[in-house]
Amino acid sequence: MFSVVGLNGGRGKIKSNMEWDSRVWNLKHFRSDEHYLASVCGEVTTDLTFARMKFMKLGSKPDSFQTDGNNVRYVVAELAADMVVNIGDVKFYLHKFPLLSKSIRLQRLVSNTDEQNNEQINIPDIPGGPDAFEICAKFCYGMTVTLNAYNVVAVRCAAEYLEMHETIEKGNLVYKIEVFLNSSIFRSWKDSIIALQTTKSLHPWCEELKVISHCVDSIASKACIDPSKVEWSYTYNRKKLPSENGIEAHWNGVRKHHTVPKDWWVEDMCELEIDFYERVIVTIKTKGRMPGNVIGEALKAYTLKRLPGFSKGIIQGDDVVKNRSLVDTIISLLPTEKGSVPCSFLVKLLKAVLVLDSGEMGKRELVRRIGVQLDEASIADLLIQAPAEENGMYDVDIVKLMVEEFVMQEKSAQTDLPVAEELREIRSPGLVSDISKLAVAKLVDGYLTEIARDPNLPLSKFVDLAEMVSGFSRETHDGLYRAIDMYLKEHPDISKSEKKRICRLMDCKKLSVDACTHAVQNERLPLRVVVQVLFFEQVRATTSSAGGTRSDLSGNVRALFPLENGGSHGSSRSATTNTEEDWDAVPTAEELKALKGELASLRLGAGSGGSDRNGSEDAKSSIEKAAASKVKGLLMSKKIFSKLWSSKGGQGENSSSDTSESPGSGNPEDTKSTPFRNSRHSVS
Repeated sequence: MFSVVGLNGGRGKIKSNMEWDSRVWNLKHFRSDEHYLASVCGEVTTDLTFARMKFMKLGSKPDSFQTDGNNVRYVVAELAADMVVNIGDVKFYLHKFPLLSKSIRLQRLVSNTDEQNNEQINIPDIPGGPDAFEICAKFCYGMTVTLNAYNVVAVRCAAEYLEMHETIEKGNLVYKIEVFLNSSIFRSWKDSIIALQTTKSLHPWCEELKVISHCVDSIASKACIDPSKVEWSYTYNRKKLPSENGIEAHWNGVRKHHTVPKDWWVEDMCELEIDFYERVIVTIKTKGRMPGNVIGEALKAYTLKRLPGFSKGIIQGDDVVKNRSLVDTIISLLPTEKGSVPCSFLVKLLKAVLVLDSGEMGKRELVRRIGVQLDEASIADLLIQAPAEENGMYDVDIVKLMVEEFVMQEKSAQTDLPVAEELREIRSPGLVSDISKLAVAKLVDGYLTEIARDPNLPLSKFVDLAEMVSGFSRETHDGLYRAIDMYLKEHPDISKSEKKRICRLMDCKKLSVDACTHAVQNERLPLRVVVQVLFFEQVRATTSSAGGTRSDLSGNVRALFPLENGGSHGSSRSATTNTEEDWDAVPTAEELKALKGELASLRLGAGSGGSDRNGSEDAKSSIEKAAASKVKGLLMSKKIFSKLWSSKGGQGENSSSDTSESPGSGNPEDTKSTPFRNSRHSVS
């Protein structure tokens, strides 16, 4: 047995009470230079990553540690153990001399124990637990130990806890591990990731020893390197085309040099926990060498892997707090450049925010980003489920916010008001292109068609959303007509005034021939709309046959076009006594039949009259006069003229479905309309 006498400043002199058998201990003093470490370091290929992992072997004696059950570990030796170290529930039966010769803390603990229990030492808080302590103990005995990326950080923290520094012995464990970390682990791509993962349970030691910061900087620096200089292995299973594997479509048997993609690092980093992942991404962004779209791709890949069901818009898993934290972190890491993240991914994030109830800040940020690039979205992206407390099927209000953000881009570009720097980066400078406006207009039309199927959708939400893009020019209003027809179909009980309000949204002049054909047979449309569709269809045919344009028409035909304020190019307002109720009523079968028949004959007449393109202007004028005269007479004879032109005041400009003044001064005939309604059709 031996004892410790006279500890001085952490250093103790060991006085032996017996002769040590050199054959038993044979303690080896290691050289502390890198040449020695290079001789004991090596590489091994792991089955898990198929990458060459760095390792370091220390010591030369065989491992003589044994276990007795799960909680007892001891050293097989000729000398009996003279100290017991309790690490949690595990007891280590060891010898004082080899341990105290390399650990200042153990010296201190032994000197502070009472004489009655001087063999028992309790170390409940050593980082790395029993496994890390066992490696440190084996090092003290000179037994062979192998350090790699999986255990080196825990052993480094345990060695720091035990104070195995150079001050007690040259070439001690702390120094050797530091050299191994800096010369091998931090220089390896995958070893740095593995080592960073192992630090999760080793706080605050890893922070104080700067192991985490070194791992983060190593990973970020390698991710930002020129892809042509990447010489280590990495995981890349996405978007694998033949050319990306070094094989062209018409491969001649000779493998070409593999081109490393810019996002080669994305999949390996998905192995990190979100807090470490955040630190690495922030460091990458700080270096300023990574394109925003690559960072966006990395965030997308990480979210898809870490949130099961995210790609399908379903958040699986019971850990709501963890998932909420992950989503909030991803939102905070989004690049500021416009288009760096796909709009569909932003929408999925927004849906996750709503499901997880992450709060208003993340919701507002995503709505703003989606609105800026709304022209990239699809109808399916916008079909967001309504909150549970609402009766509707879809969250229309949040889509209105997106559209409003898109519209604000143009307004903000036209004003001198200061805009936040981050917002300015997201919003591209200059006006929104006409192509983007057209895409958003079509998107809204399609979205309106889908939400119109909701029987609980208020008319005000439908109209408000449609009016937000009313200023965006589009070639046809077929999509808007389809949405209006769907709403009328699913909401048959709306009032006449509400029908009038919703039909004002579309411009009858911008309906295609197919849409016009459908509209004149649509039993849900008010008389006002049916007549105007027929009228503009005839005028379009007349104009086309005569080879002119609307501006070329004579006053006879142009008088039938409504003005912007609800008036017309003609005489005073008709003095009819018909009411708005008559005007908004569904036309009778006789009225429709007469209108369609007369206008069809006019079309034939216009076609024959326009066959001679080289005719005189008088011929063209006669066609126009005939068309205008017959349309006026027809409308007057069927009580439609008064309904078409006797609106009470101007209706404002949004579409041509508003009324206008009469182009003539004739009195409508008081013919009695039949109560029979011809059954018209809808293809909605």
